[in-house]
Amino acid sequence: MTARFALPRRSHPGYRTAALLALAIACAQMQPARAQQSDVNGQTVTVFVAARACFPATVEVSGFLIPRDEVSVRPERPTAKVTDVLIDAGETVTQGQALARLEGGATVQAPVAGLVSASTALIGAPASPKGEALFTIVTRGEFDLVGQVPTRDMPQLSVGQTATVKVVGDKNEVQGKVRRISATVEPKTQLGNVFVGLGTDKRLLANASGRATIKTGESCGISVPLTAVIYNPVGTIVQVVRRQIVETRRVETGLMNGGNIEIREGLKEGDIVVERAGAQLREGDAVRPVLAAGASAK
Repeated sequence: MTARFALPRRSHPGYRTAALLALAIACAQMQPARAQQSDVNGQTVTVFVAARACFPATVEVSGFLIPRDEVSVRPERPTAKVTDVLIDAGETVTQGQALARLEGGATVQAPVAGLVSASTALIGAPASPKGEALFTIVTRGEFDLVGQVPTRDMPQLSVGQTATVKVVGDKNEVQGKVRRISATVEPKTQLGNVFVGLGTDKRLLANASGRATIKTGESCGISVPLTAVIYNPVGTIVQVVRRQIVETRRVETGLMNGGNIEIREGLKEGDIVVERAGAQLREGDAVRPVLAAGASAK
């Protein structure tokens, strides 16, 4: 409702002065009311509905690729010269495939299927059962990522756990499994070895570096963005909105995954949480909550 004020018709200076004074007093009384209404509306904050999610527990391992098993190939007959080389290093062969020919029509064959990792065979060079191996084959082309993990992480590991491996130089990830865990650790570094077998048909390079993320379990709880959590000397807190009023909740956090963190205590599913908590909001502040883009109301 808009208030209207009319000045007295009499033009006596005293009446006019009194009227202006009354108008000033009325305006001053209206301003607090407008400010109070603005405070009730409050500032706009982006919120989301707290929901449950499961977070993977992982152990990170960095290391190098080594062949799981290698076979050295030499001729069976006494010393003879190489007359033809049929396979080069880096090629994949099948069991029984001819690798080289020797004098007298003899051939050197692959005893196993796999990846030829090295070759010393040269036409005209001598080959002997007791000499240097003509070829080295990685059996079935299988490699392990061998890395070291801190002693504190060793109890979390077990044979058969799945792993995602990123090999340097390859933009695609490779899947693997924990194949073997060292029974001891190095005294000085307190690090133990873990062997992650790689399950892939792609060609891998021995001694290439890589990093494995081993999944050791998972924990399920309330999921919130990292931006919703405030860490201070009092404790870890999040800010929720209840009846358009800000409330501060102390919480217990758990695992992290991507840009989210697990809340184990202090929140429940369906709570309205401030997406970006901060010092600009305080306990008891009135706000206008707006649901974050992509969030679903419950």
